[in-house]
Amino acid sequence: MSLPLSAQPSITTRGRRALTVRCTVSVAFLITYARPRRIRRLLVELSRGARPSTREQAEAVRAEVCGVSERCAGEGCLQRSIATVLLCRLDGHAPNWCSGYRTGPFVAHAWVEADGMPVSEPPEVASYKRVLTTEQGRP
Repeated sequence: MSLPLSAQPSITTRGRRALTVRCTVSVAFLITYARPRRIRRLLVELSRGARPSTREQAEAVRAEVCGVSERCAGEGCLQRSIATVLLCRLDGHAPNWCSGYRTGPFVAHAWVEADGMPVSEPPEVASYKRVLTTEQGRP
């Protein structure tokens, strides 16, 4: 993915939770090697039956992910978004995962949404063309 680098909100996590976050980020890294539709299918299955994440829940989890991984805090949007969904699911809720792009200039990006809006993303991400999403009724 290729959204220009910007500072990502992050928090320091300690103890058992830090280990859980690091393991989740590692699993997300492995998942990034799968084909996009397989990633979507996996995240849909993992999110099944979970209550929707609130914006606050998703922002907090995303900040934890960015706090343990320089890659996720930087240009690793695919790994960051997958890790956020996985960790949210471990917490009993799930945001919507999205992958899409904009043109002029072309930028591909992966992000999570809660309450219908991108979580901790620049405002223009809301206007990106979605290609894949875990949202009910979407491709």
